[in-house]
Amino acid sequence: MKTITVIVETPKGSAQKYDYDKKNKWFKLKKIMPAGMVFPFDFGFIPNTKGEDGDPLDIIVISELKSFPGCAMDCRIIGGICAKQTEKNNKTVRNDRFIVIPEASQMFADVKSIDDLPQEIIEQIEKFFINYNEEAGKKFEPLKNIDAKEAYKLIKPK
Repeated sequence: MKTITVIVETPKGSAQKYDYDKKNKWFKLKKIMPAGMVFPFDFGFIPNTKGEDGDPLDIIVISELKSFPGCAMDCRIIGGICAKQTEKNNKTVRNDRFIVIPEASQMFADVKSIDDLPQEIIEQIEKFFINYNEEAGKKFEPLKNIDAKEAYKLIKPK
C-alpha cells in the first residue's frame, strides 16, 4: 500500500489551533478553542496539494502516537470524509478530510480501510468538525465516507 508524507499542524488533545505559515516557514497559533473543546486526533495537511478552500488538503491522523506541530510522518490513507463547508460569506466549497494511519503505528497496524475503524470514531470526527466550524461562524456538512481507493483519486499535487 502506497504511503504519503503528512504534516501535523495541531496535535490530538490540543485546545490550541495552529496553522503553517508558508511564507515565513513556521507554525503559528491561530486560535484558542472554547473551554472543553480539543482536537480528537492529530490534524494536519498533505504537502504540495490544494483543496477548493485554497489550503493544502486536510488530514486526520488516527494513532496512539504523541506528535507536535510540524511533525512529518509517513502514513497510509484508509479513506476520507467528503464534506462541503460554507464560509462566513456564504460561499460553499468542498473541504474533505482524509483519514490516515502512520506507518509507525503499532496499535492501528491492522487498520487498512475506513471500514476497519469503529463507526463511533468517524462520527466523533464529523461532530468535531461540525462544532469547530459552527464556532467559527461556518457550516461543515459531511456528505459521504470514501474508501482509500477513492481518496487517492482525489489527492492530486497542485
